[in-house]
Amino acid sequence: MKKYLSEFIGTFILIFAGTGVVIVNQEMNGVVTLAGIAACWGLIIIATVYSFGDISGNHINPAVTLAFAFDKRFEWKEVPFYLTAQLAGALAASGLLRLMFPANANLGITLPSGSWQQSFLLEVIMTFVLLMVILRVSTGAKEKGITAGIVIGATVWFLVLFGGPVSGTSLNPTRSLAPALVSGNMNFLWIYLTAPFGGALLAVVVHRVLHSNE
Repeated sequence: MKKYLSEFIGTFILIFAGTGVVIVNQEMNGVVTLAGIAACWGLIIIATVYSFGDISGNHINPAVTLAFAFDKRFEWKEVPFYLTAQLAGALAASGLLRLMFPANANLGITLPSGSWQQSFLLEVIMTFVLLMVILRVSTGAKEKGITAGIVIGATVWFLVLFGGPVSGTSLNPTRSLAPALVSGNMNFLWIYLTAPFGGALLAVVVHRVLHSNE
């Protein structure tokens, strides 16, 4: 139960602060800026990795959980419980944000700014990059494990800076699903429920090819 509670809390923090900063930026006329939003997402990842990583691995993302399962470093029987905990934490965060900001229509949802094809491809590529980093820094030397939180957080930081204006930089199906459900805005949600899984599975394939030669 500690693992599932850890995933619930970690995902709650991620969605509450991550989508919360998007909402605050909207409500306060852009005072946070894209750079501030990206920094917030990156710093949340660093904080949660070092807070909960030793308990549950701090997946806080269904794409990460499935990637670890496909890479045979995580038991499939645990997957439904992790996904349930992640979704529950995300919904709790979005629900609380709805209470705090009732006038905000979108609650930090992710939407394409251009064509759906552009955002879909970008989400696949960005999730591939994120999962490659996660898979590689969690394999091998102990020193890589110690700095993993910083590296993963920095990766999310630059991906939000890069992709935020185009697709909203989801990288995480639950991150997009929870605010969409609570706000009732399901437009283009399918992109963010499929593209991250595609990028994650591609990363597993490439990682296993690279790891087979080590």
